[in-house]
Amino acid sequence: MRTLSRDQIRDVAGQILKDAVHQALPAGAQLATERSLSESLGVTRSAVRSALTLLESEEIVSREVGRGTFLRLDPLSAIVALDGDAPSALAMLHEIGPFDVMAARQAFEPMAMYVAVLEATESDFEEVARTVETCAHTSDYDEFETCDLAFHRSLMEATHNPLLLKMYGLIEAARQGDLWGSMKRRGDSPERRHRSYLQHVAIYEALRNRDGRGAQEAMAQHLDSVTAFLRENARR
Repeated sequence: MRTLSRDQIRDVAGQILKDAVHQALPAGAQLATERSLSESLGVTRSAVRSALTLLESEEIVSREVGRGTFLRLDPLSAIVALDGDAPSALAMLHEIGPFDVMAARQAFEPMAMYVAVLEATESDFEEVARTVETCAHTSDYDEFETCDLAFHRSLMEATHNPLLLKMYGLIEAARQGDLWGSMKRRGDSPERRHRSYLQHVAIYEALRNRDGRGAQEAMAQHLDSVTAFLRENARR
């Protein structure tokens, strides 16, 4: 049997984490069995086992005998951690303030919509629509935040641009900071979540219609709304 290189093992580890993102698994969630991961990813069980060993060595998952494998980080942060030193990289990203995160998002995400409009496939449209629909049925802050992360990630994946995805991964990880979460949680309400959901719908509809300017403007308006919401809660 051919021995996998470290880069190949790292690629499988990345696939495992992306699968966890698509399932919207939170930190602490249990991953599927080695057999299930092998079948869903189309790789050998040996490759899955090696990838999980790598993730464990980088403190991204924990493996408990008789119980299974569990995420120590949310999978979005874990994807970023996989590209560097997990503790130091994540600590640095988590120290970035919410308004610096939003400034980066406002500069980056609206323009990325033009690429998504050009490159998105039917399966991309279906995935974005699925995340929008999921957001419509959330009942609390944690559920909606997980769904919101999945929605924005699906838009970036629709660009099919690996560099944009790498860059966006840094933004995703920075969103996991304690200050970000506490500010958003303070102002959470069903009305706020519904307003964000409607903004998601507008972004999706523009994307689905291949309307680059419309998607860019809808995303910019959405991020402006989030920034205003954070500023309001920073004063409380």
